[in-house]
Amino acid sequence: MSDLKYCQGPDCHTYKTQDRLKGPKGNKTNQTRRRSSFYYGNGNFCDMRCQNDWFNKYGTQAVNHFGRLTEAKHLTEHNAWVKDWNYPNGDFMGSENRQYFLFNTITKEQRPLTEEQFNDSNYTLNTGE
Repeated sequence: MSDLKYCQGPDCHTYKTQDRLKGPKGNKTNQTRRRSSFYYGNGNFCDMRCQNDWFNKYGTQAVNHFGRLTEAKHLTEHNAWVKDWNYPNGDFMGSENRQYFLFNTITKEQRPLTEEQFNDSNYTLNTGE
């Protein structure tokens, strides 16, 4: 069985819903939601409201901690590579027929990829900012 975790929304316990109401009859209180998995904010929040509450409370602090941009980023031919795929000849008969490739959104150059390279989140040709 997977471990249960709590929603990280700072005000989750204040929202009135049936599933937040816990405790013995006559002494029920609203509690932070607890689940094995959440779908929002990389699995940290039970809903968008809790995710937004967290960002409104801690967002500026997080951006300052992890690095605030101090100058504009530029898309160049060196960092414009994106992964993509298509079906050759319009053949939509399953993922085994897909062709994977890297595509440069500026130069329009296309380079083939294996499925493993496509699925590797660290594989890229981007070299610039």
